[in-house]
This record gives sequence, structure tokens and C-alpha cells, in this order.
Amino acid sequence: MKTLIMKKKITLIILGLALALSGFSQNPTAWRGPSRDGIYPETGLLKEWPAGGPEILWSFEELGQGHSSAIVDNGFVYTTGMIDRTGYLFKFDLQGKLIYKKEYGPEFTDSYYGTRGTPTIVGDKIYLLSGMGRLVCMDQGSGSILWSKDLFRDFDGKNIQWGLNETPVVDGEVIYITPGGKTHNLVALDRHSGELIWSSRGVGELSAYCTPLLFVHNGRKMLATHSASHLMAFDAATGKMLWSQVHPNEWSVHPNTPLYQDGMLFYFSGWGQGGAMAQLSKDGSSSTVVWKHNLDSRMGGAVLLNAYIYGSGDTHPEWSCMEWKTGKVMHTSREIGNGVVIYADGMFYCYSQRGELALVNADPSGFRVVSKTKVTKGSEQHWAHPVIYDGVLYVRHGKALIAYNIKKSVQ
Repeated sequence: MKTLIMKKKITLIILGLALALSGFSQNPTAWRGPSRDGIYPETGLLKEWPAGGPEILWSFEELGQGHSSAIVDNGFVYTTGMIDRTGYLFKFDLQGKLIYKKEYGPEFTDSYYGTRGTPTIVGDKIYLLSGMGRLVCMDQGSGSILWSKDLFRDFDGKNIQWGLNETPVVDGEVIYITPGGKTHNLVALDRHSGELIWSSRGVGELSAYCTPLLFVHNGRKMLATHSASHLMAFDAATGKMLWSQVHPNEWSVHPNTPLYQDGMLFYFSGWGQGGAMAQLSKDGSSSTVVWKHNLDSRMGGAVLLNAYIYGSGDTHPEWSCMEWKTGKVMHTSREIGNGVVIYADGMFYCYSQRGELALVNADPSGFRVVSKTKVTKGSEQHWAHPVIYDGVLYVRHGKALIAYNIKKSVQ
């Protein structure tokens, strides 16, 4: 077994060197921005919106059902939707013209119908996970399926109450995904073939709707993700589980990707559970909880900016700001409903579960809404995370994808 793993690692190193020498980009276009942290490196954006909200450049209202976000890569916009129980990958140009709609298999229809996880794009390949546990690699140009894995059949995973909801994490030539099986709890696959590189048993619990965090701690590449009632940390090279922290909630739902900085890891979930800060040991092999807070975001994520955490709660639905190191609360507000937060160019973009879209000053001294509008196109829940690309804010609301102009005009 060790020999087989070594051969796979050598193969991946050779592939990586060949692609690097050819100049082929290996930086993933990922959920919640290039660093997977809700921060978008845009500049020249509006600091205030017109009275009626930012201009809508285009919209498309035939996506079917779904909650996955949009993602923009190399001049094209992608998202997924379910039509007649089947999942489709949609590709648009930046003017909103539909390039293709490609089927990838059955989607989740038991409760809160439709697509879940957002695609990840690396080079000429697109990776997505259906709510029914099918991991698919598709060709970016044609939309054809290159390979697929059934996480339930191939890796002893099991589905969860509201369907698997995870965005594949890709690093170099490796893709990480969480089947949630007793044997194959978290796995690493060759992203070009789907071949298994390593498998970890974790704590043997079901997956929990969480896209893992990939981070480097004192030179050690690690993964942190949730299972039904634990936060777990792994060595990304070997799959060895390094430690876990008990973190249950009423429904075993933990969709928020943790946040890491300077040896500290913040993790949080809804239904009153709240969040906790773990201090990692020097080599990352253990952790100690140093403070807790009632920030119980159900699925809206949080942003770490200049040593402060910003986000909104669930049972405690206010927006709040707290110090990273201590958990000290700087401010709270209920000016808009709870929901998703992302950041760009000095401002927060908050998308509430009531459909409010707000532009908020990024300031630990207070929560100040500068502009606000309402997302009226689309259907069902306001859950998808917005995306910013080249001065455009993309908002998914059920059957609709809406592109807003948020860039300052050039005089």
C-alpha cells in the first residue's frame, strides 16, 4: 500500500512540473473567492448605489431550482440548476449569453429542491458535487463529462437529510471531498482521473454540508472540516486525522468553512451552537479552545478582516463584529436580516435571507448600511453566496442569475 501511494505522489509531482513548465494555470477558481475566504480583490467599486440599487446588466431566469452560487472564470460565468429532477451545468459569457447547458445527473428532490454545491474550476476542468453524491469532472470548453465518482457506491458514503452540499477543494493535482463513510470519511483523489490517493476514517460520522478549509500552519498543509458533531483537522499530504473538537448542533448542519490566521482556527454553525476559536499547537497536531461566541451563522459564512470577524447569526440573528484574538464583541445590529457576507474594496456586501442586498461600511466601530436594494427576480430561498468579478456582482436566487454593475464609471 505504501509503495502504491508513493507511486501516485511521484506521478502527481511529474504532472505538476509539466503543467508549470507549460505555463498552464493551476490556481483554482473557487467558492467564496480566490482565497476561499469571502474576500474579492476588486478595486474601483461604487461606495454608494443609486436609489433603486445598482444597475442590472443582465439576468437569466431559466436555471430551474437550486442554491449553488455562480462562479466566474476566464471570461465565462458558470452555475448549476435542476430541471425535471436533473442537474445541469450552465455556462454564460459576460454579456449573459447562454453558451451551453449540460446535464450531469440526478439532483436532490426530497426537501429544499435543487442544486447545492458550487463548481470549482482549474484550467480546462470543472469539478462539482451533486446533492445525490456524484462527483463529476467536466471539460470546461465542451461541458462533456471526463470522469465521475459515486461517493456512496465507490467510497461507502451516505446521503444526509438535505443532500450533500460541498464545493470540491482542489490543490495542485489533488481534489479533496467528504463522502462521510465509516472507512472513507474524507478522501484525496487525483483530479485528472478520480483515482484514490488517500482515505481517512476521520471520526466515522456523516458529512455535514461543509466545504473544507485548506491552509498552511507553520509549513504544514492541513485541512479542517466538519462532520455531524465534530470539527476535524487532517494532514493534507497523508490524510492522517490530527485532532477533533466536539461541535454538534440540533440538525448536524455545519455549512460554514472555518477561518484560519496566525495559528488560530475559528469554526461556527447555526441553531444556537455558535462559534469557537481553537489555538493550534506548533506542529498542528493538537488544538485548544481559547474562547467561544454566540455567532451562530447557519450558512452565511463570515469574513476575517484586519483582525476582526464579521458575520450574522441564526438563533441570534444580529450582524456582529468581534476581535479575532479575544472574541470581544465590537458591535451588533439588526438593521437588515441575517444572511451571507462577502467583502471587496473597503465594503461588505450583505445578502439577507429576506432578499435584501446591502452595501455596508467595513468598520469595527459600527454596522452602517450605506445602500440597500431588494432582490426581486428569482424564486424560493435567498441562500446562494454572491460573487464579484471585474466590477460585476453576481447574485443567484433560485431560478435566476442576476448581474449587477457595481463599478465606478470612468469619467
